[in-house]
Order: sequence, then C-alpha cells, then structure tokens
Amino acid sequence: MSLAYAECPPDVRESLVAQYFIDAIRDEDTQHSTRLMDAKDLKSALVYSMKYEAARTVSKTSRHVKSMEIEDNNSRERDDKFESLFNRLEKLLNSSVAGRKNTPQRKSNVTCWKCNKKGHVQRECQAITSNQEN
Repeated sequence: MSLAYAECPPDVRESLVAQYFIDAIRDEDTQHSTRLMDAKDLKSALVYSMKYEAARTVSKTSRHVKSMEIEDNNSRERDDKFESLFNRLEKLLNSSVAGRKNTPQRKSNVTCWKCNKKGHVQRECQAITSNQEN
C-alpha cells in the first residue's frame, strides 16, 4: 500500500487497507458485520472480524452439543498404548543421541595429519593413542 499509494496520507492508506481486507472476507455475514463496524484501520477490522467469527462459531456449536462425560475403556486403553509408545520412542531417541555423542563420526573424505590415513582426523587418530600408551 505504501508503494501503490505513496502520494496518499497515512490515514487514507490505513482506511484503504481496511476496506481491501473487508472486501477479501469470504463469509458474507462476517464481511457485512465488519463493514458495518466502520473500521478505520486494518488492526481494528481484523480484531473485530476474528471476534465475530469466534462468537458465531461458539454459538453454532453450543446449540447442538450437550456436555457429557462418558467413561470409555477403549479410550483409556488407547491413551495407555499411546503413552507406552511415546515412552519407547523417547528412550530410543535418548539412546540414539547418547550413541552419537560417544561414537566418532567416520568420514571417508578426510585425512589424518598425523598418520596420513583417510577416514579420521588427528584428534581421533589411533596411532596417537597407541604411541602415548607405550
């Protein structure tokens, strides 16, 4: 909007942005209600339209839904299975991360500066550790 309407004052640009936003609303009721609200800027138009949509959605669902709590053994079993699966995955992930930290990564394209062999770097060189032990 700043580039397209550079010659317009900022308050006019804000009003245009709000009108374009309202025109882009697909739901006719929300669009009509937001237009009647006569928003002067994009933020107030957005906030009002979101509140209107939320209130309308709650009104639609609250008419047809009654609150009931039912004990369902199947859902408990599913929850227990999910919890068990989640715990297993977490253990696997932790062991995988711990395994990566303890094992050095072998790269075939690197060469050790100490022994001139490929596949490891100097700090992982077995020649250094065997020489230090003797």
